[in-house]
Amino acid sequence: MFDDMQGSQTRAAGDYWEIVRRHRWVILGCAFCCWLLVWGVGWLLPTNWQSDAIIAVPQQQISSALVQPNSTENAEAQLQEIEGQVLNRPRLQNIIDENHLYPKHHGLLALFQPADPVEEMLTKDIQVVPTTVGPKNSEMLTGFTISYTGPTPALAQKVDQDLAHLFVQQNITTQQQVTKNATDFFTTQLDDAQQDLARQEAAVKEFKNQHLGQLPDQLSSNLQILSGLQTELQNNQNALSAAEQQQTYLQSVNEQYTVAQSSLGDGADSAVTPSTLDKQLKDLQMELAQERSEYTDNYPDVIALKEQIEKTKELKKQTEKEIASQQKTDKGADGLPLGATAELQNGAPTPMMQIQSQLKANQVEIKSLQKQQEKIKENIDNVQKRLEATPQVEQELSGIMRGYDESSRNYDALLQKQQDSALAANLQQVQPNLYAIASPPSFPLTPAAPNHLLISLGGLAAGILIGLMVTALIEFTDVRIRKESDLEGVITARVLVGIPNMITPLGNRKRAIHRWIERAAVVAMLVAVIAGNIYAFYRG
Repeated sequence: MFDDMQGSQTRAAGDYWEIVRRHRWVILGCAFCCWLLVWGVGWLLPTNWQSDAIIAVPQQQISSALVQPNSTENAEAQLQEIEGQVLNRPRLQNIIDENHLYPKHHGLLALFQPADPVEEMLTKDIQVVPTTVGPKNSEMLTGFTISYTGPTPALAQKVDQDLAHLFVQQNITTQQQVTKNATDFFTTQLDDAQQDLARQEAAVKEFKNQHLGQLPDQLSSNLQILSGLQTELQNNQNALSAAEQQQTYLQSVNEQYTVAQSSLGDGADSAVTPSTLDKQLKDLQMELAQERSEYTDNYPDVIALKEQIEKTKELKKQTEKEIASQQKTDKGADGLPLGATAELQNGAPTPMMQIQSQLKANQVEIKSLQKQQEKIKENIDNVQKRLEATPQVEQELSGIMRGYDESSRNYDALLQKQQDSALAANLQQVQPNLYAIASPPSFPLTPAAPNHLLISLGGLAAGILIGLMVTALIEFTDVRIRKESDLEGVITARVLVGIPNMITPLGNRKRAIHRWIERAAVVAMLVAVIAGNIYAFYRG
């Protein structure tokens, strides 16, 4: 069974080969004619030449952590933006008009004329291919290639050069515009922030002027002032108490002098005597000892008693001098005028006048101390009012200072950003991060399109396919019986006798000549196809 299947497959393969051999000239003719037609038409197609220019994209040499650039766009985004600005309709139209691209045709050639030259140039003739390095997820743009395809090598190079210059110039313009926009933006924002800060400063200054003395930062000074005023009030009260005690003492002494003068005027001997003053001095010293047992020497009553004791001692000395002087006057009274004797009898006026003078001075001092006390109390009230108003003022001031602090922080931040922008602009001038033409536009030596070799091979493949299709069509439409196996599906009877093909010597010669002609034709077609493809390969 396996042998029967293998024989059946061999017969089927042989049948196909027989069909190809029988219609070989149909296949070869279709293949050669189609190839020749396509090869010839391919040389009639317009030739396009491609010029390439390489532009390098430099990287910032100084780390962005030290100098932050004004633009945060990466190189790929900048290239896309610049590409959109360069390859726009007005600029491409200027290049088309300047170089007379896509001229208008008439007749049948008008059918191949592009409807929109700008769109044709943008979608088919111009190519921008970026060049990147590094891992796939973190590729870095190092440059890009600009290609233009034109009808002649010189024109392609000229247009590609114009495009490269446009990219370089647009990059310069973009960098300058970015720097200018950043500078203008920060200048405007900084001016607004400065004006807002000035308004806040004026509001704070006006508020502080209106609440001078009630501000939180003056709390400690107000407390010191209050403490000083309280100490001053205490000293004033001590001085006033001492002055009042002095007044009492002077009034008592004055009364004693008055009584003494009255006694002298009546001829009595009961004037102020040293013994009386001694008794009074002893009483004062006893009172001083009692006060010292309870208080210190700085206590006002102790101080007043000390002063009163000193004044009593002085009065005692003065009285003793007056008594001695009176005794001398009495001894020599016979030789003195009557008026002087009468004056001595009435008592000496000098201590009396001193006591009265001291009493008046003491009264003036008391009034002055009382006025000072009232003024000190008034000042204390004012300071206490300021202290009481400080919490409310602090709350209001905190609201105003909040706006001032916010404006100040905003101004400082904008000022820092402006300085960073100026630093980036200076770095851009020192180390310009601009596109540079690494490789100028090339002058093409071979055409970029059409590819005549591919056209030629495509025409040959199409011809072979057409020949096979025609061969299949002929076989399916031809009903002739060429061998015994063809009768098996037509009649049921078996073939008993076959008539062999009778070949004469003349027929053999004719068949030999026919084979040589076929071989020569096949060789000629192969030579033509090979030569045509070689020519297409070298011509592009």
